[in-house]
Amino acid sequence: MLVFIAKTGVAALAIAFSSWLAGKKPELAGFIIALPLASILAIAFSYAEYRDPAASITFAKSILIGVPVSWLFFLPFFFAEKFDYGFWVSYGVGLALLVVGFFVHRYITSLI
Repeated sequence: MLVFIAKTGVAALAIAFSSWLAGKKPELAGFIIALPLASILAIAFSYAEYRDPAASITFAKSILIGVPVSWLFFLPFFFAEKFDYGFWVSYGVGLALLVVGFFVHRYITSLI
């Protein structure tokens, strides 16, 4: 439980620091927030907790594959005006595409 609280604290500090920095150096704060902070922290925490380099590398590869696959959710929003989709149609189709993306991710990760 203590490890979980520590992880939560570090993640919260990263977000709080970035929002504080936004008032002083918004360009730097924007860059920091654009970083894959959740992935960076999760990979480091996973390695620190389990000390398994192979699992951490596989985890990182899975994230690398998962990021572009997760973009499938946004495709219907991109084409919403062209096809006259409303919000809920775009949202529903995006979620359906994420299900398809899960199977694509599972297939690709089985190859590595």
